[in-house]
Amino acid sequence: MSKELKLKNWILFEDDDFIVINKPPFIASLDDRASRFNVNKLAKAYWAEAQMCHRLDKDTSGVLLIAKHPEAYKHAAVQFEKRKVDKVYHAVVEGSHEFKNEVVNAALLTTGKGKVVVNKNKGKESETAFTSLGIYNRYSLVECCPVTGRMHQIRVHLAELNAPIVGDEFYGGRPFYLSEIKKKYNLKKDSVENPLIQRFALHAYKLSLSGLNGDVYNFEAPYPKDFRVLVEQLEKNR
Repeated sequence: MSKELKLKNWILFEDDDFIVINKPPFIASLDDRASRFNVNKLAKAYWAEAQMCHRLDKDTSGVLLIAKHPEAYKHAAVQFEKRKVDKVYHAVVEGSHEFKNEVVNAALLTTGKGKVVVNKNKGKESETAFTSLGIYNRYSLVECCPVTGRMHQIRVHLAELNAPIVGDEFYGGRPFYLSEIKKKYNLKKDSVENPLIQRFALHAYKLSLSGLNGDVYNFEAPYPKDFRVLVEQLEKNR
């Protein structure tokens, strides 16, 4: 097992009840046929009784909560079910948008092909609030606060706002090329420009819930390198 694929390298916080990690992109939370490793398997290798309290999409980076024993898992699961867990994501989206607590209520339905669509009649209640953190030329950095926790919810709701996530081609987003925003961008002869970020630009930034002792936990996950570089380039080339 490589050094990078050891859970201990991603730990943000650990006590007797929970492990909190900053999940890197490109690794699944649960079993994934396309990969030998996933967070669940790595967590159990680190702590035998470990249980995933929730999940993130394979391409999504950020804060992920793992219970160390059944009582902790149940304690977290009740809070997730009753929507008492506060989750904050950051996304880089297409378009210059000035969202100020822009709330999207759009019922979501998962299709047989693994894609999620808005369906008022058959879909499940879904709600997300969006606030712009940075507005740039043709792009925006957006804070996303999901009230419900549906599959692909943030991605679909942003697409509904005509603000698809950068790189999220599944829901209308396009790859991000530095040449689009950087003046005097020079590409070496006979070379091909690659997208600046090789996934959709979504990061689980913050998670808040109560611990078994009644204290409130607040966890923040720093941006991984690819997301950080993307935001830095947007700032630099306003």
